[in-house]
Amino acid sequence: MQKFEVHIIGCGSALPTRKHLPSCQVVDVRDKLLLLDCGEGAQLAWRKTGLNWQKITHIFLTHAHGDHVFGLPGFLSTMGLLGRTAPIYVHGPSTLQTYVEFMKAHFFADLDYEIHFVSVDTTVHALVFEDRSMEVWSLPLKHRLPCCGYLIREKEGLPHIRREMIDFYGIPTWAINRIKAGEDWTTPEGEVVPNSRLTTSPDPIRAYAYCSDTMPMEELAGWCEGIDLLYHEATYAESERQQAERYFHSTASQAAATAKAAHVGKLLIGHFSARYEDENTLLEEAKKVFPNTYLASEGLRITL
Repeated sequence: MQKFEVHIIGCGSALPTRKHLPSCQVVDVRDKLLLLDCGEGAQLAWRKTGLNWQKITHIFLTHAHGDHVFGLPGFLSTMGLLGRTAPIYVHGPSTLQTYVEFMKAHFFADLDYEIHFVSVDTTVHALVFEDRSMEVWSLPLKHRLPCCGYLIREKEGLPHIRREMIDFYGIPTWAINRIKAGEDWTTPEGEVVPNSRLTTSPDPIRAYAYCSDTMPMEELAGWCEGIDLLYHEATYAESERQQAERYFHSTASQAAATAKAAHVGKLLIGHFSARYEDENTLLEEAKKVFPNTYLASEGLRITL
């Protein structure tokens, strides 16, 4: 299968700690890198991943709280210092456009690449980006500011060629792409070999959802139905549910309830409050509701 990986750069909440950085992730879909949020310290943590800066073409921001965007100026500046010339597209709520335009006017006037802001409507579940290999959908979230998560779904690939059949019929290399596209093969003797005999089904479509800051939402389960991996904030334990409601966040068990309702393959919880020295308290609460739950951590890489 082709590459589909999630790299955790930061998974803490508003207050950085010695253990966690604020929110930031990288999703690698077939060697195309998407940056999700860009909290403080993102560029320093990025260097530890070994990922290629120049492969990022799109940045997706969830909302205008500092722990999700304060790392952006340094990140964009460093890409310029490294000689970037390809344009980059920053997607996010319209409330962030002024922030991006301010950076462009005051810090990035001499960059050798262009920065384009793309406004995302945080009130609707809609397709916000696509290319030949993937789609990115907005996920409206319920937070103190306009906020949305993102659902990244790869597009269906081509069927696999059955090597033994290619060899048996002596099919030349130039015909293979045509067969992958659905054509039959006609032998020199005139025999028509159906495509179904020459190929096997393409790999299953994989999907990942990033739900950063939000209260529990029933709609999320429908939008994320059956996906491989769900990242859902779990800022608080159940003992702080009142605090979670006050600040429009979720508890670990509430995140797990969403994963259970959506029938996802795996749940990854993060955006931990700085009050927890040991997040296993949150993990244990979530596992009681959805056993296939894991803790996010800086440097973690998950392959879908």
